[in-house]
Amino acid sequence: MGDKSGARRSKGPLVAVSVALTLCLLVAGGVVYLVGRISAAVDGWEPPTAAETLSAIPTPPHDQLTGPPAPAEVAPDGAASADPEADEQQTPGASAAPRPGDVWLDEVSEATTVPRRALEGYATAQLVLAQEQPECNLSWPTLAGIGYVESLHGTYAGGEIGPDGTTTVDIIGIPLNGTNNTRAIRDTDGGELDGDTEWDRAVGPMQFIPTTWERWGASPDGTDPDPHDIDDAALTAGRYLCAEGRDLTVAEDWEAAVFEYNHSGQYIADVLAYAHAYADAS
Repeated sequence: MGDKSGARRSKGPLVAVSVALTLCLLVAGGVVYLVGRISAAVDGWEPPTAAETLSAIPTPPHDQLTGPPAPAEVAPDGAASADPEADEQQTPGASAAPRPGDVWLDEVSEATTVPRRALEGYATAQLVLAQEQPECNLSWPTLAGIGYVESLHGTYAGGEIGPDGTTTVDIIGIPLNGTNNTRAIRDTDGGELDGDTEWDRAVGPMQFIPTTWERWGASPDGTDPDPHDIDDAALTAGRYLCAEGRDLTVAEDWEAAVFEYNHSGQYIADVLAYAHAYADAS
């Protein structure tokens, strides 16, 4: 990933929180290119100001997120599977990742206006990190705050996150060429992730630059990580935020983690405001 510079390196805020939506987008070939600044708010309510949200985001109890396990498929003769050998050949870890319960997803998505499939990705990341790094205390509202500020939860230009977790259009950031309040980052991936062989760009609903994704990319089901998949992007963001032994219930650690994601004081304030609003609404 190179140096620890966050998912996107910036000299200033990419997103300003307000009541108006003023996106400037270029849509071509199923790809959304962000070519302007964003000013956005969740319908129905405005986030609190940073002055009202000085504490770190509390981590919801994990048992609130999970529901009863789905019943195992049973073959007609009562066997656990019609093909035991097929069970043994399943990809290790493919079904091992904890998932939030359907009732919780329905209720919290309605209460917070976070799209259900995006919420599933954020909550899954909290549950996985609770097993991997319990001392970090990652919370889904923190990830949701980042996801909203970065891509409106993957809904730019009328897009959405599909049932499989991938965005219906690829979300590609502006070229990091030293203009538009960005630091210049020459191409590092041959355009493999961002389609740009001259400059790096942030990609996906959580907006990772290629070097960050190369180092931290992760998938809860053990498949190859995809930055356009909200499950993979949210877990990767969580691992990045939890680096260096941070405890995200400690305000200083939370602020340091989000600063690593984007070097902007205004960005921290925006994410904090939305994260607290989501936590309060849920």
